[in-house]
Amino acid sequence: MSAVAEERSARAPWALTAPALMLFVGVLLIPLAMTVMLSFHDWGQYKGIEPVFILKNWHEIATDPYYAEMFWRTFRIAILTTLLTALLGAPEAYILNRMSGRWKSFFLLVILGPLLISVVARTLGWALLFGGNNGLVNKLLMSLGVMSSPIPFMFTETGMVVALAHVMMPFMVLSVWAALQRLDPQIENAAMSLGAGPATIIRRIIMPQIMPGVLSGAIIVFSLSASAFATPAIIGGRRLKVAATLAYDEFLNTLNWPLGAAVATLLLVALVLIVVGSNALIERRYAEVFR
Repeated sequence: MSAVAEERSARAPWALTAPALMLFVGVLLIPLAMTVMLSFHDWGQYKGIEPVFILKNWHEIATDPYYAEMFWRTFRIAILTTLLTALLGAPEAYILNRMSGRWKSFFLLVILGPLLISVVARTLGWALLFGGNNGLVNKLLMSLGVMSSPIPFMFTETGMVVALAHVMMPFMVLSVWAALQRLDPQIENAAMSLGAGPATIIRRIIMPQIMPGVLSGAIIVFSLSASAFATPAIIGGRRLKVAATLAYDEFLNTLNWPLGAAVATLLLVALVLIVVGSNALIERRYAEVFR
């Protein structure tokens, strides 16, 4: 009976995880495998998709400078968005952590509130504010004589970075705020009593301890920004394409599914390599923090 009981107990974890594992395989792994296989098929305007194994799509991406510029734009925007959210989100999280209980709860709700609103709605808000001559802010500034022409926001990389930073800011704030929970406020008081100034406390005490949170938030923001679709599609339009919008156009506009699958696969592989590599470096550098 003991052997039977041990065998049942050994099988129990597999039986409990089997439904989630089947869902993971059916919803994620199988579609990804089909997308990778589709990227090696051929396509023609009149013949459609042909299930043959060729490298034409990958060769086109590797040799055409248009795709190199598009991927470089994708990661450039993601890097700038990550830097902007880190510069603004880390101080915001520190101020939030120093607030009293009532105000902390209120402003935490303010930070998390935008996550309850659609990304499309938030991005359209930027378009309504700075959308050419009809944007509310542009119209107000021009009517007051502050500027003679509207702020170039739509169809620019700057507009895409600003809009993406607004969308991704809660993820950075929450990551840094979680790291600040490990920080004992008495350490700052002790340093201040020993004569350390505010700049020294921030540089020598606060920054080393919240840096894992900043880097973890940077990984989240970078991966979400590089794979974002709604915000680049609305702000960048058809003039400034990124990898996600290009894959969308290839799938639904030109109907070249194999080429769109190749673009999507390349973006996924690049993001996985960057995220796994960055995460390994962070855990190695801050091993004590993650124990």
